[in-house]
Amino acid sequence: MNPAAFATVKMDGDARSAVLGFPAPSATTACRDADELSLRGLGQGEARGPARGPEEELGSMSRSPSWRPPLVLFAAAAIMFSACAGAASPSPSATAAAASASASAPASQAAFTPRSYPDTAIDCANPPKDYAGTISQIKAIDALTVEFDLCSPDVAFLSKVAFTSNNIQDSDWLAAHAKDKSYVHDATNGTGPYRVKEWVSGDHLTLEANPNYWGTAPKVPTVVVKWSKEAAQRLQELKAGTVDGIDNVGTDDFATVQGDSSLKLFPREALNILYLGLNVNQAPWNNEKVRQAIAMGIDRKRIADNFYPSGSEAAKYFTPCAIPLACGGDAWWDFDAAQAKQLLTSAGFDFSKTYDFHYRTKVRSYLPSPTQVATDIQSQLKDNLGVKINLVVEKDDTFLTDESKGKFPMFLLGWGADYPDVTDFLDVHFGTGANSGFGKKFSDITALLTSAASEADSTKRGDDYAKANTLVRTHVPMVPLVHGGSATAWRADAEGAHSSPIGNEALWTVKPGDRNQLVWMQNSEPSGLYCGDESDGDALRICQQIFDSLYEYKVGGLDTEPALATSCDPSTDFKTWTCKLKPGVKFGVQGELDAGDVLDSYAVQWDAKNPLHVGNGGTFDYFPALFGGLLNPPPATP
Repeated sequence: MNPAAFATVKMDGDARSAVLGFPAPSATTACRDADELSLRGLGQGEARGPARGPEEELGSMSRSPSWRPPLVLFAAAAIMFSACAGAASPSPSATAAAASASASAPASQAAFTPRSYPDTAIDCANPPKDYAGTISQIKAIDALTVEFDLCSPDVAFLSKVAFTSNNIQDSDWLAAHAKDKSYVHDATNGTGPYRVKEWVSGDHLTLEANPNYWGTAPKVPTVVVKWSKEAAQRLQELKAGTVDGIDNVGTDDFATVQGDSSLKLFPREALNILYLGLNVNQAPWNNEKVRQAIAMGIDRKRIADNFYPSGSEAAKYFTPCAIPLACGGDAWWDFDAAQAKQLLTSAGFDFSKTYDFHYRTKVRSYLPSPTQVATDIQSQLKDNLGVKINLVVEKDDTFLTDESKGKFPMFLLGWGADYPDVTDFLDVHFGTGANSGFGKKFSDITALLTSAASEADSTKRGDDYAKANTLVRTHVPMVPLVHGGSATAWRADAEGAHSSPIGNEALWTVKPGDRNQLVWMQNSEPSGLYCGDESDGDALRICQQIFDSLYEYKVGGLDTEPALATSCDPSTDFKTWTCKLKPGVKFGVQGELDAGDVLDSYAVQWDAKNPLHVGNGGTFDYFPALFGGLLNPPPATP
């Protein structure tokens, strides 16, 4: 959504917003609509129910995808929240909520002991040294009530808590399985539709229906997950009928699938970004002029045209422009090899050396042909600029952790949308909670992003993001290359087959013809199943089948709806969110859900000194990216 589409009008002495050119409603109607939008458009709809058909969920290919309206609603909601803040009913205090709950709680919950993390709330005005996070305290008020107290408003809160990295673990299970990391592999215990039956490393993962599942039972009792890096092999197995669905159809195979009546293609829009990362702490990439020259010296359109399917485009901004407020400020550098080489020469660049360029061969929606793209970049840098590059292939299972720790001077990586907001792109990569992949953070960028993330006024947010985009272009911690189109493909008799715009296909909603087992083939083996410390899509997708978060994304879309929570309601200033949990939810192996499980699931990610802050690689990239930073963070990478 373009910020210019919002007009400000005067009503009853107050500033109200007219959205997308429609007349602004009355103050009463605007606030009522804002309440409804916060409950429906941003997520408080019905609980997870039976899957709808793909046409109902995704729309036909001739219409806009079904997630497009939520993008507009998301931006519109922020405006209404700002206008109606003074009119909304205040949320109850923790004390009042606890008193009310204890009076009505069943006997089985009466023994619950309220607690908070940390014991003393963080003073947001005077936070601990090196704390840049947005959370002040998390409270388990009673057995079914959790309160999140924030340092600044967060209108994207529901989308953040819906993300798979924030799935809820049983507290006792965490205590028993975190320290030895057994929960990373097959010692899983979730509340989701499936649980792990068998994991044969290097071959397959088998899921079985969770008999304790609180929602609608899965369409089939068994899911077998297989993997292959090769798009041709994935398609061959689909055509042979040995698998029911595949991820990331090969660039040259879209037409093949569309021309086969036994198969069906489900395209995704390009809500992602492939980029060339530069660690600004390491020479020669610590010279801003050198980085700008690299940005000018790569023909992004050539990469998009030669190695990507339809629906892809050369990037002009880091964030896809389908995301509201994403594409203000200066567009990226135009391709100009002559000017780029002149800039390198004037910066004193050493053309005699060969520089390492790190990448992995794992296929992603933003990178369908890793080796071909890496090789083309190598050729372009040599031919266009005279820069010699050595390609270094990294291991799939350690690449993301090593990148997060800032080990690579130059690397090829990408990102896919988790929710439809600029924070999911700019803040994750350039904000206070970003990892060390690009080296040091730029304070002028982080200041703007911090301001924008807590701003409910869309025009002001858009202005901040436009300035941030221009500064990212100036500092060049990376070069945005391509927004890549992608697709899943399924056997034509698979009822409920779909493609998710963020790659989190809900396998429990698919019925593969008359077969009692669904076989899904993706690009790679999951790197782990404790997804609080995973950032790879192939792991996150499988976690989604096993675990639940407080909220979830609707099947095939980006709108949110309650999952383990029945509701999460904001205070008038959007700095306190109170979540009510579903009663009687049981974990797949042991335990019954309560507020303590929610508190502990968040606390072990948030606090780097928590004894259960272990994970897989130990980087916990998502939590600081979503919530600004870790509590007691480890020393920054020099």
